[in-house]
Amino acid sequence: MFRSFASFNYRTWFAGAVISNIGGWMQATAQDWVVLTELTDNDATAMGITMALQFGPPLLLVSLTGWVADRFDRRKVLLTTQTTLMVLALGVAALLLTGVMTLPLMFCFAAAFGVTNAFDAPARQAFVSDMVSLEDTSNAVALNSASFNMARLIGPAVGGLLIVALGSGWVFVANAVTFLAMIIALLLIRTDQLVPRVKNRASGGLARGFRYVAGRPDLIVVFVMVFLIGAFGMNFPIFASTMALEFDRGADGYGVLSSVLAIGSLTGALLAARRDRARVRVLVIAAGVFGVASLLSAAMPTYWAYAAVLVLVGFSTVTMLTTANGYVQTTTTPALRGRVLALYMAVVMGSTPIGAPIAGWVVDAFGPRAAIVVGGVAGLLAFTIGVGWMLWSGRLHRREDARFLLTLDETRPLSVVKAMQPRAFDDRATAATTPIRLPRED
Repeated sequence: MFRSFASFNYRTWFAGAVISNIGGWMQATAQDWVVLTELTDNDATAMGITMALQFGPPLLLVSLTGWVADRFDRRKVLLTTQTTLMVLALGVAALLLTGVMTLPLMFCFAAAFGVTNAFDAPARQAFVSDMVSLEDTSNAVALNSASFNMARLIGPAVGGLLIVALGSGWVFVANAVTFLAMIIALLLIRTDQLVPRVKNRASGGLARGFRYVAGRPDLIVVFVMVFLIGAFGMNFPIFASTMALEFDRGADGYGVLSSVLAIGSLTGALLAARRDRARVRVLVIAAGVFGVASLLSAAMPTYWAYAAVLVLVGFSTVTMLTTANGYVQTTTTPALRGRVLALYMAVVMGSTPIGAPIAGWVVDAFGPRAAIVVGGVAGLLAFTIGVGWMLWSGRLHRREDARFLLTLDETRPLSVVKAMQPRAFDDRATAATTPIRLPRED
């Protein structure tokens, strides 16, 4: 499960990421609560707009961010983005502590966070594969998700308590301090132990990434499924905060819901780390579980009953995202990995600007339960698309030895572009991490 920890670089990265992510979740909790209760009178639409501004830039800047992740030293890119995010957090803290923060100013900061994260996300995702071998990439991605969700288990609860005890401004100060952990970790990385990168100097930029994805029906299906759930089902800050208010809970109650969600998320990430490779069927099943769990959570009559079902929601969400991320990384040619991951992150993060304002409007018009139902339906639709693709591709068919049982052919070959440099992307390593078979040159 923890084989990626054999790498010094990955161990160092993981430690810094846990601390930094705790601060990030503290800040996310504080920002959502400030917009919902301090800058507005429980206006879920304003909260949706804030999320849209924060998550919109990855979609708008995808042509540039993917190119940067492929062209420049990812470690230096991350040092720049992490430092910028720290400065922005201090700026928000100063405005909150002096009492001059307004909703338009918060919108501006949300957009600034979004632009910085647009460059940070693809570089961060691709940098994971620079620290470990291809055989361990799927495991490293899952452990990265575990780090993220360990922080999610702690950060929101601590952030909620700090809001009540000290005020929201000090939460942003605390997050700024935690960025130092990631910056120090990046400085400690042994650059001579990083996996050599495949350089792609051919023209085409992001267009080559688009053409590559367009030629991979499996990636298209993964992207569509992730988009549906990301846009309409993963608006957890809106859902959890408004449900907390519906159950007459404050900021601490909202923080507890976020941490409970992380219990299932952490479990899903650790189980993903145990798998030897990322499989599409796991992604499809997780989408179906997410849809059912979301519908169940919308029907829960009490705060703690709702919280209990959130464990299953978190588990299915992270199982789906971790599997999708690992599948994209381990089946994409290294020369285009940064650009394809930028497209993937644009789908994951860029779906929020579309879905969050809609979710906020549904909450204001019909209540939070109705918005959660919309997310559940999106999950079931993603599940249906995934099953439909498996049937269409011929992977799912009736077993020859049993009339009423089905089997999934994991070895059915798909066309995958071969790496430019065989040493950096060996067929045998790929076979160990993915069921996709690479075409060989005669």
